[in-house]
Amino acid sequence: MTGPITDDLSFPPLRIGDEAPDFTARTTHGEFVLSSLRGRWVMLFAHPADFTPVCTSEFIALSKLEPAFRERDCVLLGLSADSLPAHLAWISAIEERFNVRVPFPIVEDPSMEVARAYGMMDLEAQNSATVRSVFFIDPTGIIRTIISYPASVGRSVAELQRVLSALQEVDRSNILTPEGWQPGEPAIAPPLQTQDAVQKAGPSWFLQPKKPRS
Repeated sequence: MTGPITDDLSFPPLRIGDEAPDFTARTTHGEFVLSSLRGRWVMLFAHPADFTPVCTSEFIALSKLEPAFRERDCVLLGLSADSLPAHLAWISAIEERFNVRVPFPIVEDPSMEVARAYGMMDLEAQNSATVRSVFFIDPTGIIRTIISYPASVGRSVAELQRVLSALQEVDRSNILTPEGWQPGEPAIAPPLQTQDAVQKAGPSWFLQPKKPRS
């Protein structure tokens, strides 16, 4: 892996709203530069190691639903500390054993520099056991959502799809999305900013419905 983030290992913690660190790395689809995906959404998701049971189940599910992410102009990008040969062996085994082709690239990160740059693990970590994070990066290269999971709990692909849909609807319609929001459901208006607006809205001024743009 090469790129700007390799010059300094003292990476500050990333937060929502930060620019996603750029990097160049080898992947199962060839050499890759993250910034080449500007203009599209990216879901960068990491797993501790290849051939692990929970991650294998996730990769099968993500592979089957990759077209749905692609329809939303979102690129799936996997990552682990394992080498490129290990990645290739793993996806070959998934296709052979489960008849599922992994259509998205997987980044090799044997030095764990990308994982550290994204705050998936601390600088003193000796292995990738804690690398289990998801980052939604918007078309301008800004991190919009960060989700971390323990190694023992599988990620919900349906929830990841919901988060992507909510982020895109928020940008498109200038709305907020309530608990459990699904595409097509009522949304919430942004907070009111003036006393007159609050008085006009009435007792429920702090939770006002708003229809997404059609």
